Amino acid sequence: MREIVFDTETTGTRPDLGDRVVEIGMVELLDLVPTGRTFHRYINPRRDMPDGAFRVHGLSEQFLSQFPPFEDPSIVDEMMGFIDDAVLVAHNAEFDRGFLNAELARLNLAPIPQARTVDTLLLARKKFPGAPNSLDALCRRFSIDLAERDKHGALLDSKLLAAVYLELKGGRERRLAFLDPPEEAPSEPGAVAAPVRPPVRHGTRPTPLAPRLSPEEAAAHAAFIARLGAEPLWNRHST
Repeated sequence: MREIVFDTETTGTRPDLGDRVVEIGMVELLDLVPTGRTFHRYINPRRDMPDGAFRVHGLSEQFLSQFPPFEDPSIVDEMMGFIDDAVLVAHNAEFDRGFLNAELARLNLAPIPQARTVDTLLLARKKFPGAPNSLDALCRRFSIDLAERDKHGALLDSKLLAAVYLELKGGRERRLAFLDPPEEAPSEPGAVAAPVRPPVRHGTRPTPLAPRLSPEEAAAHAAFIARLGAEPLWNRHST
């Protein structure tokens, strides 16, 4: 399944009072795994940058003035083309969806419906009730590296959230990591770890088990197989 993990940075918290999107970051997933395809744009909001918002993301009015506004085709058209019909994933999704829809509404474009979004904050609250569930807290819980995150950034936060989302959906189990043979660490300095014994497979049991079929049952089974044709499929998998 194709999904898009996304994040926005804004001038504030109230799109209904004129706050605007100033940065969009998106990461493409196929079956929960990042494909390497991303979408990232800085956006000129054509308004001032409040101090509170600047302290969060560090994007100044002067810096953003060199970029096009949201309605520029290099932003809105390419963003919608990147999204296509994918499900959208965000942390506190109603906030980011609300801002995107406010920008789309200014251009008389159709809004993104709630049914197309997945909110990782709700997933985290359900999985870890009562625990801190900010993006930073979840990264620490899942041992996801936060070294590059000194400020909020839409693309970096989307990449971090993609890793968190995989874990919230059962990441280690999905990767089947439990099939890897365990390694025993040496018990003291200089000691050599004991070799890992491979799992016992068909034909390798030191003492074969005694057959559990009676001679009559074995004969009846052989007679049944004989009626399946010259080369029954059963015989290919029973040796």
